[in-house]
Amino acid sequence: MPLQVGDYSWQQTTTAVFISVPLRGVCIRDADVFCTENYLKVNFPPFLFEVFLYAPIDDENSKAKIGNNTIIFTLHKKEAAMWETLSVSGVDKEMMQRIREKSILQAQERAKEAMEAKAAARREDQKYTLSVMMKIEEEERKKIEDMKENERIKATKELEAWKERQRKAEEQKRFQREEKSHQQEKQITEEGKKLKQKRLTRNSASRNLATKGRNSENIFFEKLKEDNIPAPRSVGNIQISFTPRVFPTALRESQVAEEEEWLHKQAEARRAMNTDIPEFCDLKEEEKNPEWLKDKGNKLFATENYLAAINAYNLAIRLNTKIPLLYLNRAACHLKLKNLHKAIEDSSKAYRIMKLHLRLIHPTKLYKMMLRRFGI
Repeated sequence: MPLQVGDYSWQQTTTAVFISVPLRGVCIRDADVFCTENYLKVNFPPFLFEVFLYAPIDDENSKAKIGNNTIIFTLHKKEAAMWETLSVSGVDKEMMQRIREKSILQAQERAKEAMEAKAAARREDQKYTLSVMMKIEEEERKKIEDMKENERIKATKELEAWKERQRKAEEQKRFQREEKSHQQEKQITEEGKKLKQKRLTRNSASRNLATKGRNSENIFFEKLKEDNIPAPRSVGNIQISFTPRVFPTALRESQVAEEEEWLHKQAEARRAMNTDIPEFCDLKEEEKNPEWLKDKGNKLFATENYLAAINAYNLAIRLNTKIPLLYLNRAACHLKLKNLHKAIEDSSKAYRIMKLHLRLIHPTKLYKMMLRRFGI
């Protein structure tokens, strides 16, 4: 059994109690202190200091200081009053056991509450950390969206500026051609007037020489004959018409089928095109070709300018809605921009168009096409 320590000392004021307990040469690390509002225990084997306090204390604000082989307790009273004794008198063993068990239960409940408070504080910290991270991610996403929007606006402005430069260059070339044509017509007119004046002068001179030559000698006959040479013919234009042809190359029989197929596609695209659309007013003729717009969109996609590529594919689809590759390329752009619903919608449209084309093709022709392309 442990040895009870009896040589302790204590002092008090109206608000606090000071207790000094000697450690008797025991290591500080081996001392175990347990304190509640009605019970104080210090266990440092083989010694034990135990006291059942006269009145309740504020154990949360009370302190214990260990040093110089002594433990000094500073216990703050809950009620300001002077105690008659340090420990309550008339306590039997059964009552002591109840006080001990009650103190232990209070300590356990307090420890449980402290753990729950710590866990709640940790959860609150986690929630705050998560909210801060979400806010940072939202700011980053907004920053990226703003950068994309600025790039799209910049690309649109550059495209508009390029179109304006092309239009001005075309107007300047047309003006130069008209000026050159006007100068050529003016020069031709002046040359025609000069030739006409010269011809009239020669005709009048030849008539005068013919009148004088009737009474002249034969010595002047050859000279008059040379002067009567007719004037050069007047300048004129000969209109030559050729067989109309769309392609700049010569006609080849081996390429007739491919040329007719291309012309058929272009005719379908022109029929599908709505000339009242404002977006097509500033476009050139070659820019109104769906294939040209598709290539433009592919180049923009390669430079990761997905919004501008979508604009190019939109114009191409408005020109021709029967090309499945346009929907597939636009779906790829939406997939890059995380627009999953639009990507699924464009992919479904491309699938329906391709399925319709395969139904319209005769099985024998489809087999020949696959044999020619894939070698199967």
